[in-house]
Amino acid sequence: MKKILIFCALMVCGGIIYAQKGRTQFGLKGGLNSTNLHFDGNSDANYKLGWHAGALGHIHLTNQFALQPEVMYSMQGSHIKSTNNEYDINLSYINVPVLLQYMTGSGFRIETGPQVGYLVHAENKASGTSTEVGTYYKNGDFSWAFGAGYKFASGFGIDARYNLGLADVSEIPSIDINNRAFQVGIFYQFKQY
Repeated sequence: MKKILIFCALMVCGGIIYAQKGRTQFGLKGGLNSTNLHFDGNSDANYKLGWHAGALGHIHLTNQFALQPEVMYSMQGSHIKSTNNEYDINLSYINVPVLLQYMTGSGFRIETGPQVGYLVHAENKASGTSTEVGTYYKNGDFSWAFGAGYKFASGFGIDARYNLGLADVSEIPSIDINNRAFQVGIFYQFKQY
């Protein structure tokens, strides 16, 4: 079911891109993540660093509004430190955000929109030993993204984003876990075709 939804989302994005031919730019982006897993009733989870990288489509709807679908690989998770234990939860996702952007004439832009994620790897790492934990996490995730950026005339830009996890990603019935991520990065939008 999730594969069908992702396929449909990509088809819709492709249709929008085709309809906006001449007003579409493609690009690449990447950067740093500071991520956390929010456990219901548990404050032991700390932020950990990771990275993200992928591709984007920037579709001008009007002079001030654009739609920006992306496909990103993202390293997420949490650092857990308690009295008796310390370990990292490492989760790797393929995320597909679809963002509505408001652009000013100066290059500044603000953005918001939904993000669907697909878990590709999950492990706990403690004292140099890794343990697969994929069975404890759901394959899918849903977040809402909020961000801002600035694109220079050269096509390069910088952006910052917060992804608020809305879906419970835990397969354990008694525990609710949500993803949280702060992202900063750089991007490059190629010339319009």
